[in-house]
Amino acid sequence: MATDELRTPLTTGSETGSSFIKACFNGTNAFLGIGLLTVPYALSRGGWLSLLLFLLIGLISFYTGILLKRCMDSSPYAKTYLNIAEQAYGKNGRITVSIIINSELYLVTVGLLILEADNLHKLFPNFSIHLFAMDGSRSFLILTAMLILPSMFFTDMSLLSYVSATGVASCLVIFASIFSVGAFGGVGFGYRGQELVNLGGLSTATSLYIVCFAGHPVIPSIYTSMKSQFHFTKVLLVSFFITILTYMATAIVAYLMYGATVESPITLNLPSNQVAGAIAIYTTLLIPITRYALMMSPVAASIEGALPQEYANSTHVRILIRIALLITTVVVAYVFPYYETLMAIIGSIFVVLGSFIIPCLCYLKIFRSRRRWGYETTAIILILIFSAAAAIIGTYSSILELFSSSE
Repeated sequence: MATDELRTPLTTGSETGSSFIKACFNGTNAFLGIGLLTVPYALSRGGWLSLLLFLLIGLISFYTGILLKRCMDSSPYAKTYLNIAEQAYGKNGRITVSIIINSELYLVTVGLLILEADNLHKLFPNFSIHLFAMDGSRSFLILTAMLILPSMFFTDMSLLSYVSATGVASCLVIFASIFSVGAFGGVGFGYRGQELVNLGGLSTATSLYIVCFAGHPVIPSIYTSMKSQFHFTKVLLVSFFITILTYMATAIVAYLMYGATVESPITLNLPSNQVAGAIAIYTTLLIPITRYALMMSPVAASIEGALPQEYANSTHVRILIRIALLITTVVVAYVFPYYETLMAIIGSIFVVLGSFIIPCLCYLKIFRSRRRWGYETTAIILILIFSAAAAIIGTYSSILELFSSSE
């Protein structure tokens, strides 16, 4: 399936497989991403105690990653995320999961456009395109699309996949820059007004926390690429430890700096006239440019797969599909330019499904003949209940915020 092209690790080993270190890098790169920019806002919405919820979500994500490993071990065929779904629920399961993954990727690319436009507007607040009376942020949406357009002519994404592998380094640079602004930029870490818990914002915080663990479709590729698959659990543990530590450190530092005034993305709070703030903002600007085409490629490939063979193999048709997808994402971002709300919707619907619900359901189905009611089954049922509650409440509150913001 074409979706799996994106889901292969960004760094692979030799013919004998990836080493432990490379596998850890791949795992960290899969989970440490643009969620870093919204996790401080999530903490400001949920309060300090919501960090316990973040840890719980991280623990659940780790456990569902282990469930995917067990599903892969059950059959030589189940070596990709979509193959696991097909083994459990047949062709319809594969198609359903493919739709979920591609929908998530499509909305993430919309978020990348909004992220780029918001940060460019912060750097150049007086810029606007007067045609159709567009404001600054919406003007930068058009410019961002023009910058991304050349990358849509490349149907081979192998080069861009290596460029996007800088994701871990980018996140570490952003964290270091945020800390530097607080420590040396005159902001400090003593902002008054932090809350212990904010029940009203807890659903939004939960959805944004869940977005941070959206890498489960990559897990099978990391597992199958390893030289010594026996150490996969340790790889997953190291990857989650680094990911959780980085997310929590960023959230805590930013919340201590800005309290309830934290914005989403956090770069909107940073002073662009200071070196550290400018580094964080310009590093963030690279993310959409380097990742948009790569993330949109599986969506385009899925559409191509549904076309007759003579059209699917046409380079012109493939390029037109990618340009059309770019235009539609610009339109969506133009109509609903609310980054934090979009990320919350992605978390409460698609990441809940892809990282929590689908791994649990596939595991229960594949091992149904050996399954006895016990601690593990009880834990899986509780995860499914938590996931369903997070999806329903999070989606409802996110949609309410979306419509209230657009009024």
